Amino acid sequence: METQRTYPEGVTSWIDLEHPDPSVAQEFYGGLLGWRFVETGGGAYLIAQLDGQDVAGISSGEGRTWTTYVAVDDAEAAAARVVAAGGRVVSPPTAFGPAGTAAYCEDPEGVAFALWQAGTRLGAQLTNAPGAWNFSDLHTTDPAAATAFYGSVFGWEVSDLGFATMIGRSGYGDHLAATVDPGIHERQSGVGVPPGFADAIGWLAPTTGDERPHWHVTFTVADRDATVAAVERLGGTVLATADSAWTRTAEVRDPAGAVFTASQFTPPAG
Repeated sequence: METQRTYPEGVTSWIDLEHPDPSVAQEFYGGLLGWRFVETGGGAYLIAQLDGQDVAGISSGEGRTWTTYVAVDDAEAAAARVVAAGGRVVSPPTAFGPAGTAAYCEDPEGVAFALWQAGTRLGAQLTNAPGAWNFSDLHTTDPAAATAFYGSVFGWEVSDLGFATMIGRSGYGDHLAATVDPGIHERQSGVGVPPGFADAIGWLAPTTGDERPHWHVTFTVADRDATVAAVERLGGTVLATADSAWTRTAEVRDPAGAVFTASQFTPPAG
């Protein structure tokens, strides 16, 4: 039996989408990312899967946004830390049967996120593979204030790498090495890999132009250009594309208006 992926406290562990028509979401994301869906809660919540492994959730609602969840050991205690640090608990910790307990929050800037105290649903079981969640990144108008808030609530450490700002949770790499990814430290010991990258859980970036602060979800794809063609065929909109030394990306809006990034990993040769 494969080892299940678990998430220490303070590590982003799950994403889900509130969509006005989950059947439309199934058609779009199933066609784009290859997801299959399992109904839970009498059909009120859909678990998206790749190769039988949980990758994301979809529920009915008017939010039209992707929500990022952070793993916690005690949702009540974590919610209290959110308030003490200047954030807001929008919906208090609520048990969803044996699956786990969730609380919905906002940081001091009004950016929505969620807490997840896992029960039988441990979090995403497949990540960083084509069709699966890659990272959630915080886009903020005040990086210093965001660093202080999330550091107080979750113990996050922020590192300026020059080309980007990395969010890390100390010890996460060791947790992965001891569970689902025993070779992570050796694999990331090469030239060009930032120090502490095994502990990375996301990236922090200042907002640009008229962009609103938010948690932004990125999915891994095998071929950015093929993904762009599929987005347009399935009724979505490609907002922008970009190439870097390590990735080829596309910012995408789904048919209901939810925005995310599709990213193809293209490391330098050699």
